[in-house]
Amino acid sequence: YDAHFDCYICPNGQILSYRTTTREGYKQYASDSEVCKSCSFLDNCTQSQNHTKQIHRHIWQDYLDEADHLRLTEMNKDIYAKRKETIERVFAEAKEKHGMRWTKLRGLKKVSMQAMLTFAAMNLKKLANWTWKEPCPA
Repeated sequence: YDAHFDCYICPNGQILSYRTTTREGYKQYASDSEVCKSCSFLDNCTQSQNHTKQIHRHIWQDYLDEADHLRLTEMNKDIYAKRKETIERVFAEAKEKHGMRWTKLRGLKKVSMQAMLTFAAMNLKKLANWTWKEPCPA
């Protein structure tokens, strides 16, 4: 893939140019069938009857590649290792101590309200614990 010209280049050096974007969010790139008919790589490249190679690329593929690259860096590995001590711990406490394992409510709006109230109560408990341990300089 050549990001500068927004095209793909086949092993024979031909350009697969942009055609259209589908409703599912994929860009379609296709080769010229006249050029591909006489190509020596045709059997390895495509089995299409009209001798056209098509490639689909998601419109967010650049961002997905960047996220995948960042996921494997040392800094993000360290951050992800701390996740179990911070974020996952909060959800575990909500499940065990604050009734978030089950709900009697139905509907997204009502369940969202219950979750917000639960996490607000947990935040108030944290705030109270912090102020009791260290006097507030006010």
